[in-house]
Amino acid sequence: MSLVQTVCGPVEADSLGVVDAHEHVFLFSPALPGEHFDDPDKMCAELSLVAGSGIDTVVDLTTVGLGRRPAHLAEISRRSGVQVVLATGYHRDAHYTADHWVHRESTDVLLDVLLTDLRTGIDDRDWRGPAPLPTTVRAGLIKIGASYQRITSGERRRIEAGIEAARLAGVGVAVHCEIGTLAHDLLDIAEAGGLSPGRIALAHMDRNADPDLHRELAERGAYLLYDTVGKIKYRPDSDLMALIERLLDDGHSGRLMLGTDVGRSTMLRAYGGGPGMDVLGREFLPRLRRRVGDQPVDRITRTNPARFLAIKDIS
Repeated sequence: MSLVQTVCGPVEADSLGVVDAHEHVFLFSPALPGEHFDDPDKMCAELSLVAGSGIDTVVDLTTVGLGRRPAHLAEISRRSGVQVVLATGYHRDAHYTADHWVHRESTDVLLDVLLTDLRTGIDDRDWRGPAPLPTTVRAGLIKIGASYQRITSGERRRIEAGIEAARLAGVGVAVHCEIGTLAHDLLDIAEAGGLSPGRIALAHMDRNADPDLHRELAERGAYLLYDTVGKIKYRPDSDLMALIERLLDDGHSGRLMLGTDVGRSTMLRAYGGGPGMDVLGREFLPRLRRRVGDQPVDRITRTNPARFLAIKDIS
């Protein structure tokens, strides 16, 4: 039996249903001034819209220190009926102030924080306070990140800590590839750390819609996480559907996952913005089903996330 760790406890992987593989339910980042969202009632309303759109599970890829609220998130999950798998890990440099502790603590400390989140429970202060306030809400995967076209020394240290935590805890790793860059380099780091590409999901690859590159990455065994659904400022959703079709034609339906990566309050319907976290289920998936059929969509939204999120050894 394969298990996935949600904020309300472990569940069988095949019970996740339709999965939005990249979201943020609470977020506060210095890289996004004025765009934070942290109101539990509003976010419960947003997740209720997600439930109404036919999405059963969301993967919250918010990292350490960026506003995770584990106890509130568990309550919102119960109230909305949407299962939530919450990440731990560290983002790229831009999301931490120059004086943040992630820049100065040892690799051992960085690793210990992640393993505590995965095995014991996430600090209710999100590791911001002078002493942790432990909860029983456990993380279910790792998130790491690199800058555009480069990996700083600090990012590499945090990436390596994330890879080691994933290897020890048996969880998957979602990788922030800024504008879809450095994917091969990041897979190389993972492999050097003892983690196979099959445990890696490369986020934002649809920002770099290069089908030849995507085929190479899929052939290495990595998941491609297309997570700019509904973000028309990047390209029309029809272009994303065409990219998906090309990967399906190449036989890579088992390497794709989808999300909307809501990272700004102005994108949330509960905050008066759009397109809303529910755009994946409300608009995109019905269009994609009409275009490619039910079986590929079910594999992308059900089978692949369940396999990626399954923990090898959960206790």
